[in-house]
Amino acid sequence: MERKIPNKRQPRLASRDDVPGILLADAVNQRILTEMQSDPRITMSELGRRAGLSAPAVTERVQRLERSGVIAGYRLEIDPAALGFLVSAYVRIRPGPGQLRRIAELAASIPEVTECYRITGEDCFILRVYATGLDQFEAVLDKFLMYGQTTSSIVQSTAVPARPLPLPAALPARRRAP
Repeated sequence: MERKIPNKRQPRLASRDDVPGILLADAVNQRILTEMQSDPRITMSELGRRAGLSAPAVTERVQRLERSGVIAGYRLEIDPAALGFLVSAYVRIRPGPGQLRRIAELAASIPEVTECYRITGEDCFILRVYATGLDQFEAVLDKFLMYGQTTSSIVQSTAVPARPLPLPAALPARRRAP
């Protein structure tokens, strides 16, 4: 389950200090993000302790990071195999003429498709698909055949598991004019 922050595409900026670049230039905000990436369920009091702030002060900073869109949401990660999804694959799709929109709509309607990206190159889409077995995976692929050509790559193992984005280095604090 993913908790969405209000209006993710157009963040509401309360002030100049809520601009994402300015927020990321702050070393304390960098520390907060680092701690939250390593433990998203951390309490505000513990986060404040680690960042050297009070719980209310760190809560305000987290809310500002949410409002600005730096923190875009929170996710629960579930092991697909624990739910019986033993096949994980990436599928590239080269649409037939006039089928771009239909492929995107179809991908959005199939629960086994957990991600769909419009990409550059000969193929126009790449999908992440989970299935309980090869027969279910084949049934998912069959739904796309009338709209374009598919190329599949079944995941054998995970060399680098999903990890947090690297945070840009905090910029030195700027002096403000008196």
